[in-house]
Amino acid sequence: MKIQQISEVLLGRTPSILGHEQFMKFAVLLPLVEVNNEVHILFEVRALTLRRQPGEICFPGGRIEKGEDPGKAAARETSEELGIKESEITDMIPLDFMVSAFGTIIYPFVGTIKNPGAIKPNEAEVGEVFTVPLAFFTKNQPATYKINFQVEPEDGFPFDLIIGGENYNWQTRSMNEYFYRTNGKVIWGLTARVLTHFLELMEQENIRG
Repeated sequence: MKIQQISEVLLGRTPSILGHEQFMKFAVLLPLVEVNNEVHILFEVRALTLRRQPGEICFPGGRIEKGEDPGKAAARETSEELGIKESEITDMIPLDFMVSAFGTIIYPFVGTIKNPGAIKPNEAEVGEVFTVPLAFFTKNQPATYKINFQVEPEDGFPFDLIIGGENYNWQTRSMNEYFYRTNGKVIWGLTARVLTHFLELMEQENIRG
C-alpha cells in the first residue's frame, strides 16, 4: 500500500467520536411549557417499579434505536412517556451533546409542548410530572459538589510494560455534580447537568424567565 492510497481512503471522511460504535446513545428532551402565561420546565419522576433509578427526577428520553436520528428519538420517547402526539412537541433545538466516561453519549434537546393539559403519563415509566418556573432557576443557583474519579487497574495489569510500573502517575479527574432543590424535590445528576447547560445559554442571552 502506498501513501497516496491511504490518503484516498481517508479523504472526505467525516470525523466522529473515537470508539462511538461501542457507546450506548441516548436522547433527552428538556420540555418547555406555558403555565399561567409563564414559562415552566417540565420534569418527570421515574416510576418506583423501574429497575434503574426508580423515583429519581429526570427529563423524558431514552435509548436511540439503531439508525434513528437523535431528535426523532427524543420526540418519540417524550411522546411515549407523556402520552402525547409527537406533533405536540415543537421548536426542538439541539443542545451540546455529552460523552461520559461510562460509555454513553447523551444528545439533549430543548422543545416546547404546546398542550400540556393533554399529558397522560405512561404509568409503567412515569410516577408523576411536575413543572417549575424557569424564573426559579434563573434566580437560584444550584449547590455544587465535586466527584473525584480514581484509576484502579485490574488484576494482572502489565505494569512491567509501562514506565514507572506500579508507581505510574495516573492522571485523575473530577466532575461537578449539581443539585437543585424545589418544593421538597431534588434535581441532580444528568438532568441537572442538562438543565445547568441550558440555563447558562439563557444567561448568555440575558434571558431571565
